[in-house]
Amino acid sequence: MYLRLSDCAIYTDGGARGNPGPAAGAGIIIASDGKVVEELSEFLGTTTNNVAEYRALAMTLRRAKELGCERVTVHMDSELIVRQLNGLYRVKDTKMLELYSEVRRLLREFSDWKAVHVPRRENKHADELVNAVLDAHGAQLPQEGGS
Repeated sequence: MYLRLSDCAIYTDGGARGNPGPAAGAGIIIASDGKVVEELSEFLGTTTNNVAEYRALAMTLRRAKELGCERVTVHMDSELIVRQLNGLYRVKDTKMLELYSEVRRLLREFSDWKAVHVPRRENKHADELVNAVLDAHGAQLPQEGGS
């Protein structure tokens, strides 16, 4: 189904249990009338929190474009990623640069975009989706110390 949406709010989250560890990403796309258009989530294998954050955002941006979103406001609780997207921080890690470049390319496909940092409590729905995927894959937090 193809919808014609103008303004969309996107909430994304990515997380790893351990850093690196089993990871997942999730996103929620909300139409301008406040209705949830789509929820998506994916198990990402073993990776870091920051990689999971970027991969969740890329996945959600691709889907928002497919759904016909023209302008997007990205909401994330990762202050680092938001500051990088807004040009306040440079991306120094070469592995992260590829993901950052992909996300920037995807953002340019929209007529307008902005990225805003939100407190974790305002990103709870996306966080719950990430944790549901990790739980479904039996991902556990690493144990501290030896036995």
